[in-house]
Amino acid sequence: MARRRTTVASANDLPRYFVWVRGLEGPEPQKWTAMDFGVGGWKRSLVLAYLALPEEERHLSMSTLARRYPPPRVEIS
Repeated sequence: MARRRTTVASANDLPRYFVWVRGLEGPEPQKWTAMDFGVGGWKRSLVLAYLALPEEERHLSMSTLARRYPPPRVEIS
């Protein structure tokens, strides 16, 4: 089997946004490459908070970003 060459991802290839979304058990962190809310904006109600990541933070892991930017307070309804 041919082996793929490992390349260093450029800052443009990395997710640009850190997003907290409404999960089944509370806020869940995600990394998005674009703030595309889908057809008719159906994702918009799931987004609790988002942050455009500076280039130097785009490579950080999800857990590191979640510690750096804690989840928003959400009212339980």
